[in-house]
Amino acid sequence: MDLHSYRVAPGQKLELSNWDPNDTGDIADKSEARQLLKIERKRIVALQERLFAEAQQSLLVILQATDTGGKDGTIKHVLKGVNQQGCRVRAFKVPNSVELAHDFLWRYHQHTPRDGYMMVFNRSHYEDVIVVRVKNLVEEEVWSKRYEQINDFERMLTANNTRVLKFYLHISKDEQKERLQARLDDPEKHWKFSTRDLAERARWDAYQVAFHDAIAKCSTDYAPWYVVPANNKWYRNLVVARVIANTLEEMNPQFPPPEPGLEDIVIAD
Repeated sequence: MDLHSYRVAPGQKLELSNWDPNDTGDIADKSEARQLLKIERKRIVALQERLFAEAQQSLLVILQATDTGGKDGTIKHVLKGVNQQGCRVRAFKVPNSVELAHDFLWRYHQHTPRDGYMMVFNRSHYEDVIVVRVKNLVEEEVWSKRYEQINDFERMLTANNTRVLKFYLHISKDEQKERLQARLDDPEKHWKFSTRDLAERARWDAYQVAFHDAIAKCSTDYAPWYVVPANNKWYRNLVVARVIANTLEEMNPQFPPPEPGLEDIVIAD
């Protein structure tokens, strides 16, 4: 699996329609992917324990996708077994009146990870150059300045020992249709379906342009974007897990040194 082929280099020419959402790399099938995912999860669990114990650095994982793109499923399958004491997930919905009274980054900055923690943003500050753009919630003069502000924000986080990983879960329009239909066909999934989803689907092309610009303008050496083929959920999970595991390994967190004299301690009966 060539993870670099999914990483968007700074300034790279990007056309999402040229990225195959059905790509499965050199992975033969779902069975192989699931076995490999178990290995990556073990790596993540072990490294996250060291990260939490060290408490000197942190990791922020950002997930973005169109509706039905698989953000929830990715979190469920990739982070299975991770100690929740040192891992948090934050889903961002429509901002409330207090959040709207501050700059657009204010509500996100409050939830960035403290030292020793992993934090996953299910949607993120990129909503403020994607949704607000597509739905014309603010003027172009406003949202167009936010790319640079986002880059500065992520640079600041990185300078303060927070690694930033960003994943765009790339599915096709046909795949989205199948997933929406599956929700309609299964009564136990009706709670996931809203007629608003159909209105959002009608804006597919506009969302693709907005995602393209957000990724192209904000993939940096210090906070890279990965375009993850996500039509096959099993491959999506493996790609995300391996990137996270590799990044944690690069961070190389260490257990703190023990108190001196532990070798002389005798536990009383």
